[in-house]
Amino acid sequence: MPSESQPYADGRQPDQDRPPVADRLDDDHFPAYTMGRAAELVGATPAFLRALGEARLITPTRSDGGHRRYSRHQLRLAARARELVDQGTPVDAACRIVSLEDQLEQAERTNEELRRQGAGTVQGHR
Repeated sequence: MPSESQPYADGRQPDQDRPPVADRLDDDHFPAYTMGRAAELVGATPAFLRALGEARLITPTRSDGGHRRYSRHQLRLAARARELVDQGTPVDAACRIVSLEDQLEQAERTNEELRRQGAGTVQGHR
């Protein structure tokens, strides 16, 4: 593995705009998984992942060669959709449910962060 100051094995220089490797590995939204690996982890077929893309539940990043790349966050959404489909829910309905669940989770995280910020502001003004 190249260091941040050494060129890559193919001669490219490290991208100054990209975060360090450790940060990318911790990033839930970093597109680290190929379609085949993603399908294996979710326990689905590549066609199922493509169907989730067509339903706009997940939009994989494309590599320079045009191959789909999925993040851990996208794999969690896909796994939840697969659970619902396995229970008999149509793919489109499963995608809508998972999308709404994800939006709710994000809103709850935002609300909690705002509560923490508000509590810090109130304590700072006493």
